[in-house]
Amino acid sequence: MPTEPDPVTADHSVAADRSVAADRSVAADRSVAVDRPVAADRLPLRRRLPPVIALLLLAPWAAECSWGGFAIDDFLPVLIFLGPMYGGAAILIRETARHLGAGWPTIVLLAAAFGVLQAGLVDQSLFNPGFLDDTQYADTRAAAEATLVPGLEFSLRQAFDYVGNHIVLTICAPIALIESFLGPERRLRPCLGRPGLLVVGLIYLLGSLFIFSDINDDKGFLASPLQLAFAAVVVLALVPTALLPRWRHAHPRRTRRAPHPLWVGLPVVLVRLGSDLAPGWTGVAIALGLAATVGGLIGYWSSGSGWGQRHVLVAGTAGLVTAAAFAYLVPPYSPASPAAALAGDVAVTVITVALIGGAWWRVHASPAVHVAAS
Repeated sequence: MPTEPDPVTADHSVAADRSVAADRSVAADRSVAVDRPVAADRLPLRRRLPPVIALLLLAPWAAECSWGGFAIDDFLPVLIFLGPMYGGAAILIRETARHLGAGWPTIVLLAAAFGVLQAGLVDQSLFNPGFLDDTQYADTRAAAEATLVPGLEFSLRQAFDYVGNHIVLTICAPIALIESFLGPERRLRPCLGRPGLLVVGLIYLLGSLFIFSDINDDKGFLASPLQLAFAAVVVLALVPTALLPRWRHAHPRRTRRAPHPLWVGLPVVLVRLGSDLAPGWTGVAIALGLAATVGGLIGYWSSGSGWGQRHVLVAGTAGLVTAAAFAYLVPPYSPASPAAALAGDVAVTVITVALIGGAWWRVHASPAVHVAAS
């Protein structure tokens, strides 16, 4: 997903009489550098848990249901069985970034690390050429094998799709939605302390082990030591990069104005449409080039004055809107009755519109807060 450099200090400002001393220096100028961890909200647990639970449920739905992967009668099992893994990862990534006072570059890089971890080490779909053979996507195997990386034997096309979808749908869209529903004073603050993070980490670990065991029993596949080592090295490279201190510093605003928020979503949609323009290595080159170009464009826009949470919301959920629109054109993994498949697609549309519409209204109703570039 394009990396819209989000602020590290934005949305922290509230009235001076409600701010603690440690936050006043940040709120006074939303372009100050923040290089120290941020404490979790001092709110009661009952107020801090709802956004965490919402993220736990929204991440698996966005990852597997929002694009038509399951019929409506499978939505609940997806949330139950995949929530600990997908939702746990989304919570850990969001909380880690906000505890560090880091912005969206950290979230995107950690999301990429999760995507490689998930596809390369947990379900190992990245290295298993027959992973989709027992689904209605078995006919995509030939196209995937057209972009095999010699020696490592994985499809670069599938790597772009798998990891890209985890970045866009599993992590970034749910976080952008949940943070948009929160008030400005809580939007970029962590919800959990260390005990909560330990609990979520355990939930994520158990969920991942369950999926690994289930997939291994079902597919009977285990990647080679070289493939596993490659995936592990990529993850170990992405995580430290995501945690670099540079992502915890806000940068001065440029004099140029940021475009209207709706314009920010258009390039993100074009990445999805343009990534399928050509097959084979040419198509992969186009997809990677578009993603890099759009990421740079959003980074450029975000450094202009007026960049705010509405821009972040549109950039973060444009991929979700595109996935929901294409849900009517793709089959679910397993055969389903036309009525169940259509009901699932309609439900996806209704849920997507309700979530984004509600988040837009919530941000619009909140005090205007400009997000500093990072």
